[in-house]
Amino acid sequence: MNFLKIEIVTNRLLLKPIAMQYERDIFEEFTNEIAIYMNPRPATDIFETKSFINESIIGLTEGSNLQLVIIKKDTQEFLGCTGIHNLNAKAPSLHPDSHPELGIWLKKSAHGNCYGIETIRALKEWADENLDFDYLIYPVDKNNYPSRRIPERLGGIIVKEYDKQSLSGNTLHLLEYKIPKLSY
Repeated sequence: MNFLKIEIVTNRLLLKPIAMQYERDIFEEFTNEIAIYMNPRPATDIFETKSFINESIIGLTEGSNLQLVIIKKDTQEFLGCTGIHNLNAKAPSLHPDSHPELGIWLKKSAHGNCYGIETIRALKEWADENLDFDYLIYPVDKNNYPSRRIPERLGGIIVKEYDKQSLSGNTLHLLEYKIPKLSY
């Protein structure tokens, strides 16, 4: 499945495939402060961001990684990135311990507007209708209370707790939520 033409629309947001036109926004807005509770580290130069975007476009083309940008519908303002990663794990018989994983980050000025839950809810609804999976996982640092509310509001339950060192060198104390697929 090729994801290059996907657009998911909500009341306030447009989720669309990552593209090079957002390289400056991603580079400038994915800061150490934003990444504190995340595995990836911010890019040290724009070429790392370009490489990330190029790799994401390959994943979109192959159908292995759904990497989207979050755009405010009325102003076209870039708000952050979201996605469903590890889509090759959708066949439980082939990968019994691996499941597709939801992810999101929002730029600092977009925090506090409920864009996170709106984004992940829309992404989850799209996945329920278009992807083959038993459940999605949503790992979140236990100290990141605003992000923990997202899977909890979607019926997610904690199935695993573990520590992991991020690419920035921070120790993350992760809670892994399991969010079941809904049947339509």
